Amino acid sequence: MRAAGIVDRIVACGVVAIVRLKSPEELIDVAAAIKAGGIDVLEFTMTTPGALEVIRDASRQFGDTMILGAGTVLDAETARLAISAGAQFVVSPNLRRETIVMCQRYGVAALPGAFTPTEILSAWEWGADLVKVFPATALGPKYISDVLAPLPQARLVPVGGVNADNAGAFIRAGAAAVGVGSNLVDTAAVARKDWEHLSSLAATYRAAVDGARS
Repeated sequence: MRAAGIVDRIVACGVVAIVRLKSPEELIDVAAAIKAGGIDVLEFTMTTPGALEVIRDASRQFGDTMILGAGTVLDAETARLAISAGAQFVVSPNLRRETIVMCQRYGVAALPGAFTPTEILSAWEWGADLVKVFPATALGPKYISDVLAPLPQARLVPVGGVNADNAGAFIRAGAAAVGVGSNLVDTAAVARKDWEHLSSLAATYRAAVDGARS
């Protein structure tokens, strides 16, 4: 699947589940639980020990039924390693042109992080497929609609501070999708292996996004 098809899947789902854990041991179970709740786009952060091996394992296990990405990718070389492991999209908290170019070279989707309108426009002009607006915690949905007024061509994915109460508002403001970390991937539920709870949370976010689009 090339970048355009990957982006279509991300936008269709509307939620990127960001998995950031201290141990890789439960990551496959977490992915399966989130998928069961209706979210089939998952980002494994490179801050998790063994993240590359987890991406390989998840790619083999889930195949085309999930879109798997690598997050917290700070440079082009890390992007290359993640892509080689099977990542179909690469997410960064920062904006580096060479990382976008690396994604373009291998035909995967690039989601660089940006904050200001200038950074967002630069990311778009450099070929970003989607732009991660980070951190969105203090900005709120209104910022998304404000930025899209002069930059309607940009496809924005707010990350940071997205929860079940405001996910729909971000979508209504024009976000192409939202990225959700600890509010969805509940570490307490993971610790007690409560996969049904994770599936329920995923279903809540998917319903919020689908409801905002209807």
